[in-house]
Amino acid sequence: MTEARRPRARRAALLLAVAGLSPLPAALAADAPLLHPLFQDHAVLQRGQPLRIWGQAEPGAEVKVELAGKRARARAGADGAWEAQLPALKAGGPYTLAVSAGAAKQSVADVMVGDVWLCSGQSNMELQVWRSLDARAEIAGAGNDRIRLLTVPQVEGITPRSTFGDVVQWQPVTPGSVRDFSAACYFFARELQKSVDVPMGLINAAWGGSRIEAWISAGALRALGGYDAELDVLDRYAVDPVAAVGDWGTLWQKWWSSRPGVAAEDRPWSPDAPSAGWRAAPAQLGAWEKWGVPELADFNGMVWYHASVELSAAQAAQEAVLKLGPADEIDMTWVNGRAVGSTYGAGGGREYVLPPGVLRPGRNTVVVNVLDTWRDGGLAGPASAHALQLADGSEVPLDGGWKYRIAPAGMGTPPRAPWQSAAGLSTLHAGMIAPLGRFGLRGALWYQGESNTGEAERYADLLRALRGDWRDRFGADLPLLVVQLAGFGAPPLQPGESGWASLREAQRQVAAEDPRTGLVVAVDIGDRYDIHPANKQELGRRLARAARHVVYGDALPPSGPVPVAASRNGDAIVVAFGDVEGRLVGYGGEGPVGFEVCGDEAGSCRYASAQIWNQRVTLRAPAAHAATRVRYCWADNPVCTLYDHTGGGTGLPAGPFEIPVAPMPQDDHAR
Repeated sequence: MTEARRPRARRAALLLAVAGLSPLPAALAADAPLLHPLFQDHAVLQRGQPLRIWGQAEPGAEVKVELAGKRARARAGADGAWEAQLPALKAGGPYTLAVSAGAAKQSVADVMVGDVWLCSGQSNMELQVWRSLDARAEIAGAGNDRIRLLTVPQVEGITPRSTFGDVVQWQPVTPGSVRDFSAACYFFARELQKSVDVPMGLINAAWGGSRIEAWISAGALRALGGYDAELDVLDRYAVDPVAAVGDWGTLWQKWWSSRPGVAAEDRPWSPDAPSAGWRAAPAQLGAWEKWGVPELADFNGMVWYHASVELSAAQAAQEAVLKLGPADEIDMTWVNGRAVGSTYGAGGGREYVLPPGVLRPGRNTVVVNVLDTWRDGGLAGPASAHALQLADGSEVPLDGGWKYRIAPAGMGTPPRAPWQSAAGLSTLHAGMIAPLGRFGLRGALWYQGESNTGEAERYADLLRALRGDWRDRFGADLPLLVVQLAGFGAPPLQPGESGWASLREAQRQVAAEDPRTGLVVAVDIGDRYDIHPANKQELGRRLARAARHVVYGDALPPSGPVPVAASRNGDAIVVAFGDVEGRLVGYGGEGPVGFEVCGDEAGSCRYASAQIWNQRVTLRAPAAHAATRVRYCWADNPVCTLYDHTGGGTGLPAGPFEIPVAPMPQDDHAR
């Protein structure tokens, strides 16, 4: 390749990488496997339903499939894709799955038939066994050939992938395989197998910090509404990422200009932006909490960064890539007023292909807006870590002095670029769910929500969309087990509003409306100091209990006590509970703690004293007779002590809720 063509080829390769695309082979390699990577040694297939088996063969080839004495045939299409369907099987194995297409043959051994579970969500589902309670003993004692594990590689997609972004492997449970596997998923299956004695296949598709929108397909998000503009940008990004970034910049800039307190002329990304209000940043950059600036010492929000660089005419005429160090946690970046990139994630640097003509001789400006929502934030340093990489191989460092400006408080949450890995739209569905095809599942476990606590009012619709979307893919009756957010942070001193509590209520409502959805209460097994509570064993026990009720039809209540109704009784409020095993108890006091009575207005809630009577709780508080709603366990990390109790067991907690107060019938004399 000539030197003249190298920059163009390098740019083309980078565009493909940015878009999440790769060139397709002209023909299937002679030694390529016939089966999709889901079908390999130690796999578990779903019992009791027709078995879809698929893969790739030479176009037009007849494919023969055999498993456990059952046979099927299929013909590969023009693209080489084929799918065969075998009749349903009972739990059992091990079997050999054999496939042939002409002279090509493939067989996989030690295949079991049992129940397959998809475990998905963000970091609390991703959290590995080695980070759970008593991890050393748990790992050392792990050994179960009838539980098989598969972890989906963390790869986002712009368009749906047909296969995984990296190598996958089914593995029986051993100390080596279980160490880095999802603790919640593993402990769930281990507990469930005590009562459902069949092989278990666990597929873990989780990504820390991910938002629910990333796990829903683009089609389902369009049907839900409110995402069309972002999805249009995403569609363009798949074919022309550089142009799409410019479109996204326009949308982002409109959001900024619409914020309260932002003047019409305030355009920090503009090369002509006034210099007033910008301050010199430390040369080492890094976390702004460590700069010694009082207003940044504990700051979560947005900070603008500005740098400039001088280029010659020859340099400005070249194709170029802007290289930035890691940004914690989301950047939105401009060069000479043109949006050039936006990335989610603090762990890696950024490389943004610059549009032709964006550079110019003389002074060029680079502006980076960094949003941080958790712990340390900022653009990594030192300044020399950031540079323009030119097509001739040279680099021009951005070390002429960075400036910064703190965005006003109360800006709200900016829109996220739709291609961002864990914070985008449909990106994880395309990269991690779509490769699963229509693989047979017994059910799905969902533990997510921490990254959406700022918009709880939208979460219920999104959770319904996720449920419907996955049922369209994996089966209309797919059960979904939802883990309600665990407690985190300082306990409250007085009633107040809580994004975490509001999101828990959205989870509760979505679960309550559908008999194939189960809710698992975890508020009491959180950790005040750690957003990743280590007690995943108890979480697994509760998930297994919910599965026994929702999936297998066991008569036991799926979780702890649930509110049935709240009504007035003189100057008191009475809350009736269902799904109580044994009796209600309030630990640590004469009555349970955590109840509030509220009026219609925000800020009207008051703590109430509570007294248990059979399966009801009577609440008393000043002005309780005028209350219109009751809240329980309503805080990021509430103190709440109502459980059921059977005498021999440990019981389960009543979960957080908010319900309206209705008049009590005159003939009901509950105390």
